[in-house]
Amino acid sequence: MYISLTNSPAPADDKNRDTLPGKRTPRGIRTASSTVITLGIVSMLTDISSESVSAILPLYITGFLGLSTIAFGVLDGLYQGTSAVVRIAGGYASDRLDQPKWVAFVGYSLAAIARVGLLFWTGFAALSAVITADRIGKGIRTAPRDALITATSDPARLAAAFGVHRMLDNIGAAIGPFLAFVILLVVPDGFHVVFVASLAFATIGVAILGFVVPNVRSRRRARDEARVRMPWRTIVRGPMRRVLAAAGILGLVTIGDGFVYLVLQARSDFAAMWFPLLYVGTNVAFLAFAVPLGRLADRIGRARVFVWGHAALLAAYIVAVLPMADAVATVLCLVFLGGFYAATDGVLSALTSQLTPAESRATAIASAQTVVAVARFVSAAGFGILWFALGRDLAMLVVAIVLAVALPLVAVLLHPLLRRTAAADSEAAAG
Repeated sequence: MYISLTNSPAPADDKNRDTLPGKRTPRGIRTASSTVITLGIVSMLTDISSESVSAILPLYITGFLGLSTIAFGVLDGLYQGTSAVVRIAGGYASDRLDQPKWVAFVGYSLAAIARVGLLFWTGFAALSAVITADRIGKGIRTAPRDALITATSDPARLAAAFGVHRMLDNIGAAIGPFLAFVILLVVPDGFHVVFVASLAFATIGVAILGFVVPNVRSRRRARDEARVRMPWRTIVRGPMRRVLAAAGILGLVTIGDGFVYLVLQARSDFAAMWFPLLYVGTNVAFLAFAVPLGRLADRIGRARVFVWGHAALLAAYIVAVLPMADAVATVLCLVFLGGFYAATDGVLSALTSQLTPAESRATAIASAQTVVAVARFVSAAGFGILWFALGRDLAMLVVAIVLAVALPLVAVLLHPLLRRTAAADSEAAAG
């Protein structure tokens, strides 16, 4: 199964195609292989599971369980930061063992098992353990999954393939909060119903991964396994250094979506029960832009689209505090946030993948994702302090100004990569 977007002649080098030995590659450039589609379905089901829980977690912890906001702050910190700690370990294990599917399977399974704990445990310590296990699972699975996407995709259409995957992923991210909203609307205090539904979706996703997705190994294609390069040497030299630095700089001026939503809620004073639907709006915009912006990145350069994606984030910050109709500001913010994620999430993985050889790909992807996650964690904490010191609107304007200054600096940093094509990136990875 492929999603075909063009009828151009197939490239001569099809070593990364999702084909079986002895079978001919279908004619025409394909955007997403059957493996990418299946992984997208797995991610969609998993996101329905995780986002349905995360959308109600603040209310469940502080309202239903009666824990303090300090306790929620600690749990939210675990939720946001734990996955960053193990991302590199998951990527490195995938590269060293050359078993990307099964490393990803461990991560997905761990997150699914954590859902069981939500059904029986309610104390602070127990919830901390459950959330930590869930986020560790996410950290383990992400880089090996993205390495599988890269290994089964046409290098010239890699960003578009990631766009297809992220589109499916964000269908789940949009359905999850909406599902939780409907359940709580029909069953007041029906948190455990949400948890049961979450466990069911996570289990189905793990089963599909285990039984359907192939384990595409990179080293079995190599002519001489003894000459496999160590991942760290590839990551700390060449263009990857520029990518990691740019991702870190921009991550430091990327505040969490929740802060933007709080600004929108404060200006329009809508009921708190509608708050989860803001996440739905952002994810709907994300899935609408994911494939088009992925295709654009393949055509004009992935680094360029990555930088321009942060310009969309800057627009969201500015719109959030501009004096305009509240409904218009809300819709524009959600659209700009969705565009930002569509232009950066999968695009960064595609850019990283094409700058590194296959044997160190998962480690490189995990390194870039870790830099982004840690930088955003620091940014969120710093913005909370800034909000307290300066007030809501002024704090947002300060961050917008800093981001506006950072964008041209990052453009200069990434200048050697801004006009690079997928073919040039592939040559850099092979060289």
